[in-house]
Amino acid sequence: MSILAKNKKAHFDYEILETYEAGIVLRGFEVKSAKLGHVSLKGAYVIIKDNEAYLLNTHISPYQATNTPKNYEPTRSRKLLLKHSEISTLIGKSKNQGLTLLPLSLYTVKGKVKVEIGVGKGKKKYEKREKLKKREAEKEMARAMKQGMSGFDG
Repeated sequence: MSILAKNKKAHFDYEILETYEAGIVLRGFEVKSAKLGHVSLKGAYVIIKDNEAYLLNTHISPYQATNTPKNYEPTRSRKLLLKHSEISTLIGKSKNQGLTLLPLSLYTVKGKVKVEIGVGKGKKKYEKREKLKKREAEKEMARAMKQGMSGFDG
């Protein structure tokens, strides 16, 4: 399994409660481009429309600009391949509980491009600040430990 793209802001902005693996419907040149890592999940999200899941706002750059169809749209909506039972649980969670569906990563499994979807609850601003403070404190401790160890001549 090789990771092609990660949504770095997802874990910072949302508390991820559950994850699902879904296939994604891509065109041939999109698969080639995705496997080269020309994908951005920044600002991407998942919606469910007519009992089908779609990935919106995912930017997949053209593989070869000269051979790409003229009407190609890099951020077009792409259908996700999920089981009906998974879709119905996602519908319930997104509508009733007010949770958000977002892509966490894009990766390959046995040559197939897959998307990891997370069911997330938005974090409040103060929760994000606390996380940043905690991370900064851990960096300070590691820095102090490193400096303390380098001065030790034991």
